[in-house]
Amino acid sequence: MQTKCAICARAWPFASLPETRLVERGSFCYRSRMSVSQRKAMTVDEFLDWETRQELKYEFDGFAPAAMTGGTQEHTLIQVNLITALRVRTRGGPCRVAGSELKVSVAGSIRYPDAYVYCTNAPRGTLVVTEPVVVFEILSPSTALIDRIDKNREYRDTPSVQRYVMLEQDRQGVTVFTRTSDDWVGHLVEGDAVLSMPEIGVDLPLSEVYEGILFPDPEPDDA
Repeated sequence: MQTKCAICARAWPFASLPETRLVERGSFCYRSRMSVSQRKAMTVDEFLDWETRQELKYEFDGFAPAAMTGGTQEHTLIQVNLITALRVRTRGGPCRVAGSELKVSVAGSIRYPDAYVYCTNAPRGTLVVTEPVVVFEILSPSTALIDRIDKNREYRDTPSVQRYVMLEQDRQGVTVFTRTSDDWVGHLVEGDAVLSMPEIGVDLPLSEVYEGILFPDPEPDDA
């Protein structure tokens, strides 16, 4: 059973989505999670069981499901360039490259990173990777806050993750967080620089990742 929005006539699968409600506001509608006092947290196992029965793809933030949406042309091009470049450089080695079709379990959450590298032997038929080593997310306006804060914290709290890379869409640059002996340190890599990832033996020029991307013209400085 689905709930249909009176504004956009879109059918939302709320009957099967725990602890959510449909909000109709102005000229648009969206799924809203109830407040903490209104809902009960799902477990990871409950989410994984529930997700197998859904038509859409969902992430799990440790409390409730969150529907995933499509990306822009630029997002897709960057993702394809990135995965292709990583696979060429890791071919024949112990590590494997995955995209957003194979989920990871990190710090009590279930995520679908845009790309990641893992170096453990996962059995045939694996649906969830538990030990990613380097994780990549391509930032967009709708997800940047979650990528920068929530997912950053989750990847930091996952011991196998040694590096987390957040890629911009509107400029050639990435923010990188790296695990040190006792800290999680961020820095910027921009322009024609090379992204070094010694934990997987890969050096990747940003120009290769952003090949074919047309960037918006910079805004003029205020007079």
